[in-house]
Amino acid sequence: MNRKGNKQTARTNWPITILLIIGCLTIFFPLYMTIIIAFKQPSEMTNDIAGALAFPSSWSFSNFAQAMEVTDFWNSLANSVLITVIAIVLAVIIHSLAGYAIGRSMAHSKAYSFIYLYIVSGMFVPFAILMMPVVKLTAQMGLANRVGVILLYTVFYMPMNLLLYSGYLKNIPLALEEAARVDGATTWKTYWSIIFPVMKPMHATVAVLTALGTWNDVMTPLVILSGTDVNTLPLAQLNFQTQFGTNYNLAFASYLLALIPILIFYLVCQKQILNGVVNGAVK
Repeated sequence: MNRKGNKQTARTNWPITILLIIGCLTIFFPLYMTIIIAFKQPSEMTNDIAGALAFPSSWSFSNFAQAMEVTDFWNSLANSVLITVIAIVLAVIIHSLAGYAIGRSMAHSKAYSFIYLYIVSGMFVPFAILMMPVVKLTAQMGLANRVGVILLYTVFYMPMNLLLYSGYLKNIPLALEEAARVDGATTWKTYWSIIFPVMKPMHATVAVLTALGTWNDVMTPLVILSGTDVNTLPLAQLNFQTQFGTNYNLAFASYLLALIPILIFYLVCQKQILNGVVNGAVK
């Protein structure tokens, strides 16, 4: 921005502007294709680009109704919501407690520093390595069900969430806890009355990240719930695609139906996410 007398002239940063435009197109083009394909009929699907990009001749919800019937939508949705909500609640409670205990103790204890590094290193272990032992162990313990899936999600997301909570705690002054101790508050009461409410932005961030991973995951329910009558939405869509592999209209309609609940959850929590990520960064 240049100043000439009392006038200000703003210059457009074209490289950044072009990158932003490309980024927007990268996001909105697949969404646009998903929407128009979901509303099209199979007879309108063509191989030419112009036909693929064209709007449907008539906007009908018949594909959505058929997709809901084929995938047993309401039952699958209930299972996904149940697993995701409980996984979020457990993640926020257990991982925040662990982050507080470890984060506040690392400064004066090498043992807690080792525990922190040990747990966080779990992010670098691919699920493919753990898959067979986990399947065998859950079967032996009688956890090849929704309870087992929820417990696995709680464990799998602990390294990432512990990293976020521990980093966020660095921005919370110790003076708050010291003042509470002077007033006679115990560590437990200090955490729930002072620290836990202060970490609200990070709770929202952890909830959204955990929800996205849990809601969209296919492998964990596939290997744990295989052989049962319990289906999550991704599992139902996997079976749907296998049976109707060439009917993209129904498949994309199913994808849009599965997108709506998690999108609403993200919009509710979005105000807190940016603050949580920025303040959770290690200084």
